[in-house]
Amino acid sequence: MKDHTVRTLIAAALFLLTASAMAQTPQLDPGEKLEKLQFPAVTMQLKGWTKFGNGHVYTLPVRAGQHLKISFSTKSKFAFLAIFDLSKPDDEAFFGTDEDGMSFETTIKENATWLLRPYYSKVSPRRGLGAPFSILIEPLAAAPQPKPPAEPERPSLFPKAPPKQQ
Repeated sequence: MKDHTVRTLIAAALFLLTASAMAQTPQLDPGEKLEKLQFPAVTMQLKGWTKFGNGHVYTLPVRAGQHLKISFSTKSKFAFLAIFDLSKPDDEAFFGTDEDGMSFETTIKENATWLLRPYYSKVSPRRGLGAPFSILIEPLAAAPQPKPPAEPERPSLFPKAPPKQQ
């Protein structure tokens, strides 16, 4: 009986380790190369080319409380950047330059690993095999916390007493 319980616990632990490792391993398209980044202390610029089947994708570990801005620039109207959270089970991008604009600024809410995937749209009529791009990753100072609004003065029939002097 004890042996069966130990085997069950070991199997459950292995399953959880495998599931968490799978959540952190990105699915790459054929020919894509993965480049692992570290959270930069100063602004980092990545330059590349969105060659179909021969491009680079990047993983970026982020920690709760970090504040950053990621900007994407390209001269092509068919090149985009998608950002995925590898700690989430779904494979939907939480930010994409095709719909959300060319930059993304946020304060990280929980530790995660993000996948930055620059890509050349396959559905757009285009010429050529890709486009040059630049990704700017800027660590920012933490956003100042908003102060609670001061309580407004209420109208009174009596003037305020002058401060007492000692």
